[in-house]
This record gives sequence, C-alpha cells and structure tokens, in this order.
Amino acid sequence: MTDPVSPSRSSPTFTAAERNLIRRELGVRFGTSPRLADGIHLRTWRGGPQAGQPKLPVAVQSMVERGLMMVRPGPGPFARAFFTEAGLATLRRLAGERRGLDPAQYAHVRQELGLEKLNTEDVDAKA
Repeated sequence: MTDPVSPSRSSPTFTAAERNLIRRELGVRFGTSPRLADGIHLRTWRGGPQAGQPKLPVAVQSMVERGLMMVRPGPGPFARAFFTEAGLATLRRLAGERRGLDPAQYAHVRQELGLEKLNTEDVDAKA
C-alpha cells in the first residue's frame, strides 16, 4: 500500500478512511447541509486521564498529523476539526473528481469550495 503523502507526489491525498469520514460528516443530515466553515464536531472525553480533551477519530488524527486539519475549540465544551489551506486544496481536488464527492449530493460543499456557482433560483424559491 502506498503512503498518502509520498515523495513522488507533490500534493497530499486523502486515504479511504479519511474520504469516508469526509463524506459522512459533510453529507446532508435531516435536510441541513453542513458548512466547511463550521468544522467537524468532535466528541470529548468525559473521564480518565484525557478528560475534557477532544476524541480524535483515526482519520482526523491522520489529517491533523499531515497538516490537512487542525483542532480548535468550538461552541461550548466541544472542539471542532477545521481544514487548513492545504486540506482545503486537497478537498477541492477530491470534490473536483466525480467519484470523489458526488456533484449532486455534495453540491453545497462544491459551492463553498468555489467549484460551483450558487443557484440563485433555488435561493429565491426558499425565501
């Protein structure tokens, strides 16, 4: 298996586990489209030696170690993981691939990344 960041590649890619986490976290839930600017919600350890610290899924930990994400405090006691500039560039490449992020299902992500224009007819219809 090849390393997601190998010397032969000039830019990082996401692993399969990272792509699955991104699809799961950025997918529409209960009719609401999550925003990249809001980050990915992380649960918090409630007890033990790590009490109060964010629980980092393996995929998030991998992206943090490679500089694609960073963890910052969020609203209340929760932390959130945000994409760095390098992470956004990698996500932009993933969203540009048809098999990476489905253009119909993740149109809100593609719009936020600047890959698609906002459909003003949809905005007017909702108002």
